[in-house]
Amino acid sequence: MQVILMEKVVNLGNLGDVVKVKDGYARNFLIPGGHAKRATETNIAEFETRRAELEKEQAARFAAAQARAEKLEGLMIQITQKAGVDGRLFGSVGNADIAEALKTQGHEVAKAEVRLPEGPFKMIGDYPVVLSLHTDVLANITVSVLGEH
Repeated sequence: MQVILMEKVVNLGNLGDVVKVKDGYARNFLIPGGHAKRATETNIAEFETRRAELEKEQAARFAAAQARAEKLEGLMIQITQKAGVDGRLFGSVGNADIAEALKTQGHEVAKAEVRLPEGPFKMIGDYPVVLSLHTDVLANITVSVLGEH
């Protein structure tokens, strides 16, 4: 299916690109999420009339994400979990726990913005975590998992 992108999409393209994607990806993710529209003549013409407005909106979101990243960069948060004597946690620390800990410190971060490529933390220790605040803006923080007996 041919779609026109209404914003930058990672590994797909930039604002205004007409790309061919699988039908299910377009129907289930891109179009309902407002990331893209079907590449029909009317939608392409409508996009061209709104291009400046959409670019300005995207630039504003990028600037807001950069401002958030500056506040978060290098931050260290501590999360306490029950742990055994060997340092293994009873349970784990996932992206929802990290987002909640950041929220208690006054930083609004959605759990979808917390990237844990190796999965949740299951041991005591300090871990580097990347926050994906925008497709082009990343912030690096450190999560210190402490154990309580």
